[in-house]
Amino acid sequence: MAFGTEAVTITEEEFLLIRGLIYNYCGILLPQSMAYLVERRLRPRLDAHGLTSFRDYYRLIKYGRDLHNEFDEIVERITTNESYFFRESYQLDAFTDEIMPIITSNRDSRERIRIWSAGCATGEEPYTIAMLVREAKSTQGYKFDIFGNDVSKKVLRLARAGFYRENSFRQTDKRYRDKYFHKAKDGWQINDEIRSSVTFGHVNLMDEASMALIANVDVVFCRNVLIYFSAESRVQLIDAFYRKLRPGGFLLLGHSESLINSSTKFELVALKNDIVYRRPPDTKIIGPKKVS
Repeated sequence: MAFGTEAVTITEEEFLLIRGLIYNYCGILLPQSMAYLVERRLRPRLDAHGLTSFRDYYRLIKYGRDLHNEFDEIVERITTNESYFFRESYQLDAFTDEIMPIITSNRDSRERIRIWSAGCATGEEPYTIAMLVREAKSTQGYKFDIFGNDVSKKVLRLARAGFYRENSFRQTDKRYRDKYFHKAKDGWQINDEIRSSVTFGHVNLMDEASMALIANVDVVFCRNVLIYFSAESRVQLIDAFYRKLRPGGFLLLGHSESLINSSTKFELVALKNDIVYRRPPDTKIIGPKKVS
């Protein structure tokens, strides 16, 4: 390395300073136990800028001119974007067999149904949604807008490409892969029909301006994302989801996540396959009642 930064370590104070900037940028709160990982993954950025300490790097990302591009680099290096198709199948059953019939039963077929995958990583989730929507009987005759977002531009490039290796199919029924993918060198390419039905965009969930174009959503998938946020950031994000959802719209979280201590606006709805959150409808709708 040109500047010998292989010997540079991050002090506790430097870690806390850098952690604070990352938190303010995207709401991710890194635990103290990740100090070594931050040191190892961000050390090459010192070389890239000709710096010899993490304190200098802190000053760069706090006062530098090219802050957004540098934070993009940071996010790419510190976040984990592990995903696969048909993840948490019981919840997808609830989406296909119960949620979509509720929505279509209360909607004119001339209106578009909008589904948002918030924190979509490399795209397996929104593509899964697109396949399920195409297969479900209750969705026939309806038009859909399916869109995925992530704070990482790198994973969005992979999502748009639609090329996946075997690990992404560990929960996928063979018939879906045979029907919606074709074999390519070292992996599988999703077909153009499904790929064109999903729109991807770069969105920072902590930046309201970044989410300005997202509104009137019927279903939000935000699974295994909240666990990376602080309590304060979770409250802010859940409030944003509430405002983006149509009355009667559904919020689907990961199996280890809940809105306890984050929001009292949503109602808990017991379905046959899962318990989900819903923005209370303005009028009486066809569907299950909330949990008392």
